[in-house]
Amino acid sequence: MTTNSDTVKNTLDIVSVFATVGSFLEMFTPVFGLIGAVWTVMRIAEMVAGKPFAELIRRKKDAVNE
Repeated sequence: MTTNSDTVKNTLDIVSVFATVGSFLEMFTPVFGLIGAVWTVMRIAEMVAGKPFAELIRRKKDAVNE
């Protein structure tokens, strides 16, 4: 009877690991989608302005001092 009990426990452990990994992957999918959307907006802004995105968001030193 102990071998059957151990087999069931091991099986449930494996199933719980797969369930945990599955829920983490479900959580990561929207995060990666958001990162992709931000990246796309940055690239579009670069194409429209013709400058690297870092130059678009960086303030000029003269504008800060005034």
